[in-house]
Amino acid sequence: MSNTNELTNRINHAYSSMSKGQKLLATYITDNYDKAVFLTAAKLGEVVGVSESTVVRFASHLGYKGYPEFQKALEEMVRNKLNSIQRMEVTYGRITQSQILETVLQADAEKIKCTLEHIDQGAFEMAVDTILKAKTIYVVGIRSCAPLASFLAFYLHLMFDRVIQLNTNNSSELFEQMVRISKEDVIIGISFPRYSMRTLKAMEFANNRNAKVITLTDSVHSPMNLYSSCNLIASSDMASIVDSLVAPLSVVNALIVALCMKKQGEVVKTLEELEHIWDEYQVYESDEINYIDDSLKMRYAKLGDDHA
Repeated sequence: MSNTNELTNRINHAYSSMSKGQKLLATYITDNYDKAVFLTAAKLGEVVGVSESTVVRFASHLGYKGYPEFQKALEEMVRNKLNSIQRMEVTYGRITQSQILETVLQADAEKIKCTLEHIDQGAFEMAVDTILKAKTIYVVGIRSCAPLASFLAFYLHLMFDRVIQLNTNNSSELFEQMVRISKEDVIIGISFPRYSMRTLKAMEFANNRNAKVITLTDSVHSPMNLYSSCNLIASSDMASIVDSLVAPLSVVNALIVALCMKKQGEVVKTLEELEHIWDEYQVYESDEINYIDDSLKMRYAKLGDDHA
């Protein structure tokens, strides 16, 4: 039973056995779920015209342990029916400004924990093995998933000779970049709701060319898995205008570490060569260090002595 329809299905299934007050609640919630989600048990009872205890019994009658669990199910239903701004209000509408940092970080920590509990270890190992054996590795992630694809591709470049990150604003350019993909290659597609049609088309194209397909997405029911033989599932939350992709990034990190462990020799050699290049061309000194020349250092030292 999907999260989207679970509460609605429970209400419909139990409606005939409900009391008069519970039926009033069921009708109100079905018609005004976007308002009900913000209400406490006492307030919901007041709005509908029933007691708080009737609201609590209503939640229990639907099979929930209590009103908080029922309200969580209501939130899940609402998130799938509202636009981005409304979904943000559902998620954060009951917390104060001072609670935002703690609430968001705690929610992200829970998503990582949920991912760890449910991810398929066998699929993860298969993904590592498939990437190691591939002639060319393609990586695609569009819109909010683009940073994940870039992060993964950056580290894959340190380990493999042929890594292609697909960057495009239309499907035509996408296919042009993939024109040579074959059964010896692998494509890693990253997409979370709202799912990218361009990413899906890239997966379909790769599958039709008999390439290996690996997906990183949020559910076994994701359309991204239609063309994939290896599915990595990570918990995400699109409840606000900012997509929470912390758990998917952790899975990407795990992939990178696992691949590094398998290719330690090549990685060490590449990093040593890069360190030499960075030193020779002063890559980090000029670009990433706030350089202060010796005359300024001497002046600051003298000022420090004067105030000592």
